[in-house]
Amino acid sequence: MSPRFADPSAPSLPLWLVRPGESGPAFPQDTGAATRQWAMAQGFKGNAGQVCLLPAPDGTISGALYGIGPVAAATGRPPRERYLLARAAETLPSGNWRLACQPDGFDAALGALGWLFAQYRFARYKKAEPPSAWLVCPDNVDQTRLLALAGGEFLARDLINTPTSDMGPAELEQAARDLADRYSAEISVTAGDQLLAQNFPMIHAVGRAGAQAPRLLDLRFPGDGPRVTLVGKGVCFDTGGLDIKPAASMALMKKDMGGAANVLGLAETMARLGLTRDIRLRVLIPAVENAISSNAFRPGDILTSRKGLTVEVNNTDAEGRLVLADALALADEEAPELLISMATLTGAARVALGPDLPPFFCDDDRVAAALQASGRDHADPIWRMPFWEPYESMIEPAIADLDNAPGGGFAGAITAALFLRRFTGRARHYAHFDIYGWQPSAAPGRPKGGAGQGMRAILNALPGILT
Repeated sequence: MSPRFADPSAPSLPLWLVRPGESGPAFPQDTGAATRQWAMAQGFKGNAGQVCLLPAPDGTISGALYGIGPVAAATGRPPRERYLLARAAETLPSGNWRLACQPDGFDAALGALGWLFAQYRFARYKKAEPPSAWLVCPDNVDQTRLLALAGGEFLARDLINTPTSDMGPAELEQAARDLADRYSAEISVTAGDQLLAQNFPMIHAVGRAGAQAPRLLDLRFPGDGPRVTLVGKGVCFDTGGLDIKPAASMALMKKDMGGAANVLGLAETMARLGLTRDIRLRVLIPAVENAISSNAFRPGDILTSRKGLTVEVNNTDAEGRLVLADALALADEEAPELLISMATLTGAARVALGPDLPPFFCDDDRVAAALQASGRDHADPIWRMPFWEPYESMIEPAIADLDNAPGGGFAGAITAALFLRRFTGRARHYAHFDIYGWQPSAAPGRPKGGAGQGMRAILNALPGILT
């Protein structure tokens, strides 16, 4: 389904937003004494997520109070619930609702976005109950922008949630073609042995054992201005290759194309907002399945990359960086103003920061600060980690230029990022995002399953980075 707001001309019920106070809830002035007494009798305190339905004289519902907790800035900590109104969308009775007030410190745009995010349902294989509580877009909020943000998020979630039986390299290609058709973008696809002929040897090596041919998807959106290139890892399933994963580690590997899903979702939002008119947006996705067959690449193989660097394969389960390397080398040949890679790349990143806080790597302090501030301000948290130069020697084996899986077990997210950086150098700015792409347990506005990460942080930081 597509996200939507309620028709503002249709009847709607008022929703008062209330914060806790020192001596009780900080009720808005236009709530009467009877309403306040009713709420206090129900134990309503204004804590985040609390709902108090208000009765009309005829026994119907006349509105509701909804607790939004203290101002986040006052606590100095991010709120436990990222989207304050998402829980309201999931718990209020069916019907149309409108915000009757907007307390100081409340971000109405973020609240409305959370309400939209709560509408998401993945119903491709199983019937799901549709949303029943709808929000009238608040005053002074850009409805078009919020619907574009939610549309990009929904696309990323759908792509990740779809199992590989219906989202292999060919189906991921079709998703990219559909996006290109919607926004008059050009798309070219290099597949199978054409990858060797056109010098993408590592994409070919990783994907040649798959049931579907490996391919490189290349989308260019019509526009003029600085070059911005997004590269997303599109490993549609990762068995680990000949270094096969145990069954438990394979359970979520349909999400190993989460980087591709995120760059497609980001491109969807940018195109819907018309931002692609003022930049030259390019999206590159190496789409493969890391499978096992007689022609699978092997531990110990030496691969020669598009850039000419040789790579010793010390673990076939570190395949994402191999396919990204060829795509990054291609992207870097144009010397874009901004080059971004997104990938579900390392377990080390999850160990360091958990599933909810993806690390990113960037050498430019100004760009990194813009990205991190944007993530903080738009409830899309990310955390900077270093391209730590002293670890460069860890990715330099004895018999090749690079090692795709250095031993020792230390700094796995950093060494992977350092590996990718070797395939850039002409781009003015490069940032790499090591995302998880998955919500492991349901939270308001974030159902269990595929998740966008870093998209809004990047989107809202772009104007500052490109100036």
